[in-house]
Amino acid sequence: MILCYIYGDFMKDNIEKISNIVVELFKEAAITLPKDVKNALIESVEKEENELSKNTLKAIVKNIEIAEEKNIPMCQDTGVPIIFLKIGKNINSSDIIYIIDKIKDGVKKATEEVPLRPNVVNPLSRENLKTNVGLGAPFINIEFDENLDREIEITVFPKGAGSENMSALKMLTPAEGINGIKNFILETVANAGGKPCPPIILGVGIGGTADISLKLAKKALLRKIGERHKEKDIAKLEVELLTDINKLGIGAMGLGGNITALDVFIEVMGCHTASLPVGICIQCWANRRAHRRIKLQK
Repeated sequence: MILCYIYGDFMKDNIEKISNIVVELFKEAAITLPKDVKNALIESVEKEENELSKNTLKAIVKNIEIAEEKNIPMCQDTGVPIIFLKIGKNINSSDIIYIIDKIKDGVKKATEEVPLRPNVVNPLSRENLKTNVGLGAPFINIEFDENLDREIEITVFPKGAGSENMSALKMLTPAEGINGIKNFILETVANAGGKPCPPIILGVGIGGTADISLKLAKKALLRKIGERHKEKDIAKLEVELLTDINKLGIGAMGLGGNITALDVFIEVMGCHTASLPVGICIQCWANRRAHRRIKLQK
């Protein structure tokens, strides 16, 4: 984790630094795959038994290396700009409004400078907004964290359409329980096949309400490969699902094999006694993310 300090009159003098940091984060995310994901892909080459998928995994690893060497995005689909923003204590509402404005400015600049493909369009007319900003974009998830004091944390999470289109939601009955959850997850991954560009990373949200379960699923993808849930029963379920998914035989890019997923992450939240929401967010092999904690000082 990198800790940045912003000094001076935050309201006037240093606002621009937030937008510059956002540009840096999107550039990092678009070009350099996190070490945990890259290492998992390298290890999967040795684990894969299907020769065609093994060669495909080698090509993916080579693609990552070329992107780093040439300082260019690793995929032509640089995703829609999703941001997870944590706000600490002792930051007033005016500051928060400025922070959000500067995040939007950063996305505009990143779209031009990285460059990011302008992916955000009007959902009905399909008119391209050209800057990835507008009509609610970038999509900023705000969370307040009392453990941060005059600090914010910005995590950028570009999400491509191939994997996002495979998202799923099901309102199970409580009686369906764990077996119903497992069956829904395995059916969703099997039906997705090679469309989300496997090997995938799977985020699962259980509980909350319909919309919250899907938000939990996406947030789950911020974890590092191999980072298990703190609750043992949930961690066990993650491992069981990973094993079962890799028995589906989908393989890299749907070409067959024993490596369909790199990991499964589950997040849970309380729900109504009469419901059991399960949201699924599938991520492609390019699990792009970048993170920065910023200290705000006047």
